[in-house]
Amino acid sequence: MKILQKTNDELILLAVKSEIVSKGDYFLIEDTEVERDLIVQVYNEEYLSNQSIIEDIVKDEIIRATSPGVTYDPLEIGLLSGVVRDSRLFKAKIRGSSIGAKNNMSSDITWLPSRVNSKIRRLTISELNQILNRGGESPISIGSVGNSQDPFIIYAEDLDGRLNIIAGKKESGKSHLSKLLVKSLLEHGAFILVFDLNNEYTGLGIKPNGLSSNLQSKVVLLEPGKNLRFSLEYCGKPSVSSMLKNALDMPSTSLREFFRIWDNLYKRRALTLEAFSNAINNWNFNDLVRDALISRFHSIYSSKLFLNDEKNDEYEGLRFENMISNNPHGLAMIVNLGTFAPTIRHMVVELILNKLVELLGNNAIPPIFLFAEEAHLYIKDTYWDDIITRMRHFGIYSTFITNHPEALGEGILRQVDNIFLFNFVNESDLERISKISLVDRDTIKSIVRTLPQRYSLLIGKMVQELPIVVKVPQLDIKTYGETKRFFRRKSPTLLSSK
Repeated sequence: MKILQKTNDELILLAVKSEIVSKGDYFLIEDTEVERDLIVQVYNEEYLSNQSIIEDIVKDEIIRATSPGVTYDPLEIGLLSGVVRDSRLFKAKIRGSSIGAKNNMSSDITWLPSRVNSKIRRLTISELNQILNRGGESPISIGSVGNSQDPFIIYAEDLDGRLNIIAGKKESGKSHLSKLLVKSLLEHGAFILVFDLNNEYTGLGIKPNGLSSNLQSKVVLLEPGKNLRFSLEYCGKPSVSSMLKNALDMPSTSLREFFRIWDNLYKRRALTLEAFSNAINNWNFNDLVRDALISRFHSIYSSKLFLNDEKNDEYEGLRFENMISNNPHGLAMIVNLGTFAPTIRHMVVELILNKLVELLGNNAIPPIFLFAEEAHLYIKDTYWDDIITRMRHFGIYSTFITNHPEALGEGILRQVDNIFLFNFVNESDLERISKISLVDRDTIKSIVRTLPQRYSLLIGKMVQELPIVVKVPQLDIKTYGETKRFFRRKSPTLLSSK
């Protein structure tokens, strides 16, 4: 492999067919004369092509078609010609340089390596990690890299305090990677909240053969109306009012009357749904306000998120601080939202997030990792920026899993720290991702369009802004969430026997 051409931050490398290179591979261009090395990444592959090569190919095909027979070639010119025709050009982006002992990476790329004397060799993952000086105390095996299938590791510290996005088209492997991250964080003792739309995270504590794993005791399934119910007093006025405003669109006038009723019942220590119902019917206010309160009360009552009468109910309601204190070595709280109407989803998410922010603000619980599947389906666009900004400061670190990244909005995308990018072919989606990433758009568009299933392009602080292509491994847990099908593909053996 040799350097053929350089334009701006891009090199074109010439290679023969026998050299196996994949998009995303890293190479080191060693120049012994200046004792400097360039670190480059291949992002595209083309044939070596010019007018004379094309004319030769056309002539050969015409000769074969019109004069079939054995070709006499004692000098084996045809063999050499074939090598030239099969030669390829690899487009590579310069990612940085390495000086001296190759243990420090520099952004200085203002010099050119020798075309004649420089040597080009593949960089192994261990060498790249050494150059980047990557490390941490909580490793996560995220997959394998390249044709050699070298294992690649990120660190839980890279996700801690970060905003992450897992994006890709349908069935590309997004949820598979999300489960891997949840499982790995759980193994490191983290506290995790998952908003599960398809009831596919319940297998985190189950092995593929159906037996329980050592994580089962750390996985709790929460279902609204069953074991996900709260007392009004525990939720508090701020969380409930936020739910009324953002999930149920309560007008400000009605919200003020709600505050008055709440304060009155709280003073009388009668904060129950029954007491609220009586107060709404007997309170002295405008009929329009009464109608607004009654309609919202019916939504709250039918959601079964709150205890009817906590004094007479044996179940005291869910308390997040108790759940976490009873599981000091890590806990995954899976909130099942799949079977509920959009309004109930909005209510659940608003209530939980606001309560967690309150607990975090009082240092009642440790920081939490939030995983949200297709979050745009249950959080309103106007509330996005407020949620993300507040949650990051208080200690909720979000990972959004979506096949529709533009639904997240510009305000969120600009704050993203890490991106796990699966196959995308939509031009607008790729353009949007390119704008928020420090990686050039040529690399993103060329690599992402051709990623096979369960291959992901890693971008962001977890790889120190150097894009890495990984193959996500199989999981040793029971995976759910596969698309149900009416027609099942029959094996060739069964078809031939009929």
